[in-house]
Amino acid sequence: MSASPAFTRRGFLAAGQGLLLSTALAPPSLVWAAAPGDTRLVVIILRGGLDGLDMLRPYEDRDWRRVRPSLAKGAGKKPLELAPGFALHPAMKPLYRLWRDGELAFAPAVATPYRDQRSHFEGQDILEKGTSSADLRSDGWMNRVLAALPGERAKGYAVAVGKGQMLVLRGPEEALFWSPSSDLDRGKRDSLLDQLYGEDPLFARALAAAREADVMGDEVRASLASKRATAETSAQLAAKMLQDEARIAVLSLGGWDTHAKQAALLPRKLKELTESLIALKTALGGKVWKRTLVVTLTEFGRTVAENGTRGTDHGTASVTLLAGGALRGERLYGSWPGLSEAALYDGRDLMPTQDIRLYPAWALAAGYGLSPATLERDIFPGLELGRDPGFL
Repeated sequence: MSASPAFTRRGFLAAGQGLLLSTALAPPSLVWAAAPGDTRLVVIILRGGLDGLDMLRPYEDRDWRRVRPSLAKGAGKKPLELAPGFALHPAMKPLYRLWRDGELAFAPAVATPYRDQRSHFEGQDILEKGTSSADLRSDGWMNRVLAALPGERAKGYAVAVGKGQMLVLRGPEEALFWSPSSDLDRGKRDSLLDQLYGEDPLFARALAAAREADVMGDEVRASLASKRATAETSAQLAAKMLQDEARIAVLSLGGWDTHAKQAALLPRKLKELTESLIALKTALGGKVWKRTLVVTLTEFGRTVAENGTRGTDHGTASVTLLAGGALRGERLYGSWPGLSEAALYDGRDLMPTQDIRLYPAWALAAGYGLSPATLERDIFPGLELGRDPGFL
């Protein structure tokens, strides 16, 4: 879709200085949009199925230790205990200070309405649509948020950046989809942009401003090209947009499918997420961070028991991480079903006790004035908000 005049005038010229010269961005993908007020909401999609039982470890649970002999090994030695019986994965140790400061919380045993099929493609589609598998609509929940926001500020100011599809933003509301390519060197890339947009005064102005200011800088540009730092630099870019007119950002991080050698793979991903959160807080600054809530979402969790390759397979419930200065943290939200055989879903998975959509939904209600009826009917159809969990 094309950008509306409101977005082109404000959004692209503001963002273009950082985007047009940083086409190595992606993956991960990033979405941002304007909204009324000063609250910032950052949703991080963890693609692949996060093992919530490893991020938030029920380390005193005998059943957890029994069915995870390699993954639970050493978990009781100096655990980063959060709530009684639950500890933070050691790879996320830098976030422990956020917990102590009341800026970190978790909601265990959460899931989308998706059940039993355990397909990444279906699960991620349902997560981004914000619906159930029975709902046939094809637009994303973020696009429906744009339609529902009060006032005109959000109209036409939404953008998705990255090579991966961002279904969360697709729909009838206008948005700009920018797919950067890292195949061209800077000279060829700038030459191509000159040919395409050199005679367009609006785009030419953005190009000139970007080249003159070189806002990303060689150091940041080099880190954008590094797979190891992509998530962190994307968080920094999200912070830049959130300091301007954007109020909602959705960041997509892949690589959470841990079928084998999870003890080696997952810590790297958790470290990446940790660095992204710290980079986001640092780049936003204290004043904006105090008005920010971060919510992580994933399409499903992993099996309670580890498999023969010391990994975990596709499951059902996972965990939601909450962070930010707007959060009432240092606690676990929701309820814990336990890991006894009788308590498992389908005899193998963590039983869902809450709909994962509750957390972005209540954040939208508190931060942007969306009514419970709108959220349950239009944004997340089929969701029952129930009582406000009070995490904000």
